[in-house]
Amino acid sequence: MATSASAQLSKMVKQQYMELPQGDKVQAMYIWIDGTGEGLRCKTRTLDSEPKSIDDLPEWNFDGSSTYQSEGSNSDMYLIPSAMFRDPFRKDPNKLVLCEVVKYNHKPAETNHRHKCKKVMEMVDHQIPWFGMEQEYTILGTDGHPFGWPSNGFPGPQGPYYCGVGADKAYGRDIVEAHYRACLYAGVMICGTNAEVMPAQWEFQIGPCEGINMGDHLWVARFILHRVCEDFGVVASFDPKPIPGNWNGAGCHTNFSTKEMREDGGLKFIEECIEKLGKRHNYHIRAYDPKGGLDNARRLTGHHETSNIHEFSAGVANRGASIRIPRTVGQEKKGYFEDRRPSANCDPYAVTQALIRTCLLDEEGEEPVEY
Repeated sequence: MATSASAQLSKMVKQQYMELPQGDKVQAMYIWIDGTGEGLRCKTRTLDSEPKSIDDLPEWNFDGSSTYQSEGSNSDMYLIPSAMFRDPFRKDPNKLVLCEVVKYNHKPAETNHRHKCKKVMEMVDHQIPWFGMEQEYTILGTDGHPFGWPSNGFPGPQGPYYCGVGADKAYGRDIVEAHYRACLYAGVMICGTNAEVMPAQWEFQIGPCEGINMGDHLWVARFILHRVCEDFGVVASFDPKPIPGNWNGAGCHTNFSTKEMREDGGLKFIEECIEKLGKRHNYHIRAYDPKGGLDNARRLTGHHETSNIHEFSAGVANRGASIRIPRTVGQEKKGYFEDRRPSANCDPYAVTQALIRTCLLDEEGEEPVEY
């Protein structure tokens, strides 16, 4: 199995250093989204005391020409602390700090979707929008081959792996367990996990989160997963179709509700939202993966529990539809709906704001409105 060289280093040797006292100083790891719209970067600075809120954290900068975010001749970009979590790798009092990226002129970077998402969420905060996102991912060796698969072939066909147990069915559970506990320690709103349909593919769920918190918590959960996989010497892939052919792709199904939808008679509002979504399908497809729909085109084929990328559909308990109404919601006439179109590598800020724009702000047409 192809694992990284760093995974072979003795973690026990490192541990003796990690147990040294750090005095009153605090290590803050600043995390940001790079110019690809899906890659994460990080670097650490020392603070003189433990920050109690975002306001206690200084702005910082980095070289944007090395992260696909600026030209070398004008490369300084700024990190604006936006959300803070406990650090499960260095432990208390150290912090993980999720940042927005702004350019030299303090305008948001092209892949900074959080800036607009926050504005949009503030416009509808009285409706108390809740989100839950189901993040699928695939564990790969450093050679790009799925973890646990035969080196020169394929495992048995899909069927026994979903929520499976046993060495011949669940590949990489150590990573899943380590990630789950690290998220709980950090304060990430992780609410569950399970093995997925393709072997070496897993899912974790984040939520329910209100407004901008959805994107913040999912991005930090992704960062923690990458760090855990780094320790194990393997790679977490969010590619929407990591293995071509008769294998399931990877999505990030997004559950959405408002206060009205969750109250008696809420199904009426759910159906109204679905009607609006049906008229704006192309806009959502463009917002639901970082390549404007090209990544999702490999996944949304109408097979393997997906809808067809070119058609909008909705149904109760239908996993082949664009929008699924859970059966209990259909029975109780209230609750939430699930948008099954977002890809595994989507930007949750782009996805959640697109849902708000269409469903609650009644935007129409192919382009988002400027606020």
